[in-house]
Amino acid sequence: MAQGEQLTAVIVDDHPAVRDGVTHWLATGSPPIRVVAAGDDVRVAWLGDGATADVVILDLHLGRPAPAMGELRRLTQAGRRVVVYSMRADDAIALQCLELGALSYLTKVEGSQHLIDATAAAAAGRAYTPPSLAGALAGDRSGNRPALSARETEVLVEWFQSESKEFVAQRLGISPSTVNTHLEHIRVKYAMRGRQAPTKAALVARAIQDGLVQLDDL
Repeated sequence: MAQGEQLTAVIVDDHPAVRDGVTHWLATGSPPIRVVAAGDDVRVAWLGDGATADVVILDLHLGRPAPAMGELRRLTQAGRRVVVYSMRADDAIALQCLELGALSYLTKVEGSQHLIDATAAAAAGRAYTPPSLAGALAGDRSGNRPALSARETEVLVEWFQSESKEFVAQRLGISPSTVNTHLEHIRVKYAMRGRQAPTKAALVARAIQDGLVQLDDL
């Protein structure tokens, strides 16, 4: 998206009232976000104006009993920036969505401002952790946490607070390649514990789970 252009979104949800409500919230929010397409099938995110929207707001269930994880995976693998917007407050599903590349997981009871903030963050490629998800993850202090060095933890927190690894490198006086090395080591350590964290959003969730960061740090 070019600087100065309005953010855009496509909504995939099987309830017309939800689509209409979200469209109104985004249009009247700050920043205003224009919904360019909406529908009850994920194809709306692949066709027409929906194919170029900055953010996909995705309901996981779409009238089906099983969540649409395959559709989420295909969207994120294609480089789409996805905010999952669900009726279900399910910690396991939320973390699975983050691991698949979603930039946020919100429940539909969290209100308009969190959805606006999550959508704006996703348009910029940033993860967003709403209070209910942060609280749920913070309540799960895993006994299977990896042993991170002080430097790794410092790099991790700086990266959560920054928009680029280059900025982290400048802040800490190290090279971008060193930042990458630390982050890869952290991911490997999590993987060795059976707790994959392939995306930034997943690492945020893991760090909150393990008490490495608090919501106020982000």
